[in-house]
Amino acid sequence: MNIEGLDYNTQRKKLVLPEYGREVQKMVDYAVSLPTKAERQACAQTIIDIMYQMFPQSRENEGYIRKLWDHLAIMSDFKLDIDYPYDVTAAKEISERPEPLPYPMANIPMRHYGKLIFELFEQLKTMPDGPARYELAQYTAMQMKRDLLQWNHGATDDDRVAADLEHFTDGAIQLSPEELRLDSINPKDFAAQKGNNKKKK
Repeated sequence: MNIEGLDYNTQRKKLVLPEYGREVQKMVDYAVSLPTKAERQACAQTIIDIMYQMFPQSRENEGYIRKLWDHLAIMSDFKLDIDYPYDVTAAKEISERPEPLPYPMANIPMRHYGKLIFELFEQLKTMPDGPARYELAQYTAMQMKRDLLQWNHGATDDDRVAADLEHFTDGAIQLSPEELRLDSINPKDFAAQKGNNKKKK
């Protein structure tokens, strides 16, 4: 909906550095358009003075003034032809956005166990039989039980944990729930723990 006289931010040009606001960006654009270098230089200094006043809490930071000149260069898209008191060429690295990191989409047969559990399955497959493998199998089984409790809203089955552990280790771990010594977990305690975690956030 367009209403005459109203100018919405969504209809305006996107700000390069929003923290300085649209008015400062307009000043920068104006400085770029000035015909003489002397005028641009004077205007740039005025803009820096205004930017300096905007964040008094940052004035004590080392290199703060240099940072302001870098930001001025970025906001002008490096088109402001003046004599900068600092080398602003490094500011181009700040202005360039890094490539987005790819989200790891691991192929997990049962997502409620998570990637870490399947990494433990792979480790258990190759470990020699002994106390270390048994201890890791116990740890893995207990974490599987916790994951099932969370996924199934408080319901779990020790036999299922033991069966899944055997299945996903290709039979390397064949232990009953009693041999795994799966501890009993009170679903109410688990629910209370989840509630406390939400409050902390």
